[in-house]
Amino acid sequence: MLIPIILVIASAMAHAVWSMFTKKSRNKSAFLWSIMMVATILLLPVLITELWRNPLTAGSYGLLLLSVALQAIYSWLLSQTYELGDLSQIYPIMRGTSTLLVPIIGVLFLSESLSVLGWIGILCMLGGFTVLSGVGSRSKPSNSKMQGMKPILMALCVGLCTTFYVFVDKLNLQHISPLALLEVTNIGFVIGLTPAVLASRQIREEWRLNKSTMMLGAILNPGSYLLFLFAMQQAPMAHISPLREIGTVFATFLGVLLLKEQQGLKRLSCSVVIFCGILLIGVWG
Repeated sequence: MLIPIILVIASAMAHAVWSMFTKKSRNKSAFLWSIMMVATILLLPVLITELWRNPLTAGSYGLLLLSVALQAIYSWLLSQTYELGDLSQIYPIMRGTSTLLVPIIGVLFLSESLSVLGWIGILCMLGGFTVLSGVGSRSKPSNSKMQGMKPILMALCVGLCTTFYVFVDKLNLQHISPLALLEVTNIGFVIGLTPAVLASRQIREEWRLNKSTMMLGAILNPGSYLLFLFAMQQAPMAHISPLREIGTVFATFLGVLLLKEQQGLKRLSCSVVIFCGILLIGVWG
């Protein structure tokens, strides 16, 4: 179990770093499209070769197409969310939503049950989300509050989409290798951002401003998910998924320390509370 744990922690750190690069970029859609296009071009022969040598059933191809569609939606939501909110505010919500939703759905619709620690974990996460969203604050007029809720709602949508695509990709790993599946998700990611990138016409400008971070992001972005896919091959998803969300603390720390985002102590505290809630649900819930 040690190797999957190491892979998951490395995945979380890589995800937090490329997310910080994205937040620093000028045009989020162009930046994300560029870092994913590099990996998409490099891995395309891997996918073609594997599918040529090992043709899949119609149902398996359908699951791959579903993965592509979910990644396309995810990439668009992600770019819009990074445009609207601070990394230290939206990242813990994006990463924690799936862990929050799965047990709630299980209790409400699947006749499952949670332990006392599981319910405490849910309360921790709900409390962290509420404080990060600013709900209940009287320091701003109502219009400003509504504007401030937009990144929170978008982050929740990103988390919901993440829930679906991780589950679908767990099924896909029964029929395809992690490297080939990574290419499938890359293709979906690029497709989702292409319309916005073509409309913006800022690819060259983004490369001129952020060439070095783009090249590093081109490694960290697909690399973070590849590490997680390898981990899912070696351990049950329920055991390792919660640990991956330690990235909430990493990303919040990066946002506060390097991006100089406001409310640093409050957001760091919230990210730690949310991560503790994730662990309580995932490990003891």
